[in-house]
Amino acid sequence: MVKSSAPLLRSLMRVGKKQQRSTARLLTALFAPPKPAPKARAKPAPKLASTTAPRPAPKPRAASTAAPTPKPKPAPRAALAASLKDAPAPGKWLTARYAGQSGQVLRTMSYWLYLPDGAAPPSGWPLIVMLHGCEQSATQFAQGTRMNQMAQKAGYAVLYPQQSLSAHPHRCWKWYDRATQQGGGDVPVIVGMLGQVLAAYGLDRSRVFICGMSAGAGMANIVALNHPELFAGLGLHSGPLYGAGHSTVGALGVMQHGNGARVDSAIAEVLERRPGFPSMPTILIQGDDDRVVRPVNQVHLRRQAMLINDLPAATPVRVAHKAGGRSGLPHQLHDVYRGRKLILRVAQIAQLQHAWSGGDARLSFNSAAGPDASKMLVDFFGKHRR
Repeated sequence: MVKSSAPLLRSLMRVGKKQQRSTARLLTALFAPPKPAPKARAKPAPKLASTTAPRPAPKPRAASTAAPTPKPKPAPRAALAASLKDAPAPGKWLTARYAGQSGQVLRTMSYWLYLPDGAAPPSGWPLIVMLHGCEQSATQFAQGTRMNQMAQKAGYAVLYPQQSLSAHPHRCWKWYDRATQQGGGDVPVIVGMLGQVLAAYGLDRSRVFICGMSAGAGMANIVALNHPELFAGLGLHSGPLYGAGHSTVGALGVMQHGNGARVDSAIAEVLERRPGFPSMPTILIQGDDDRVVRPVNQVHLRRQAMLINDLPAATPVRVAHKAGGRSGLPHQLHDVYRGRKLILRVAQIAQLQHAWSGGDARLSFNSAAGPDASKMLVDFFGKHRR
């Protein structure tokens, strides 16, 4: 297997320096041997415990001297805006572990939950499920995407499942695994966790959405396609094609080239397993300069979204060109409607590499330059309910 993957590995090493480091980390993550999973005991899931939201460590102050300290000058508007943007959201930041069955195996998975500050609407808060990428934790994903701050403004709860190190040493979701694609693996654990959170907090079951970044996008797609009745919308940022890979080397091939032979057939298999598949409104976000999960995957995902939503290939597409700005990047929005309802939005972002658009660049796999992907997701989800 190592010999057969050598040309692909050499090809990946020719990318730009920044993305080369990202690619190297993902190569290590995918090829690293998994640790043996410890035997888990069956026990009730613990109650959620309150924690503090992650925040950057304060800089140490200099010792006082005899000279009087000058009064600080007012911070520039840009710096003030940035500090406010990164301030922890004022709601509840909770954590717990979920224990559930995956086939014959009892699995446990940690998760974090953000609940907005203030009174919930009568129907309960809507919920966004966020799945991190390889080499990320749930808390890093929350900080990097700033989704909690966006959820506070828009009135959403946010659930962050975290892949365990016992399942994968680099916290990768196994989106390329055939059994997982068919609804096994981590899928029943995430679905069980979701059910527990919905029941415990009275959240709005008609407005549950799922999204992810990179491997997390691949996993979010799998969960939605296997349990479409649970979700009112799907968001994929820099995600791989669904239904292909089936090995670590195969996964790398999909990330680089997609898989044209599996675009239609993978969705046909889903529709065969799930007759009467409901509509699944989808937003796809992708950087044009991504060399880790290349843009061909967005082309293939777009075709799959059209198929799963029973949209003819000739359905008109509305295209909007956005120039970007001082902190933004030029991008295009391709929208597909069914009547007046927006079913599919495809965002193509110029110059963006393998990173969350408009995120906190102090963390890996985040780009400070916009558009703000978290806002794009919340705006899209706000148009839909199950």
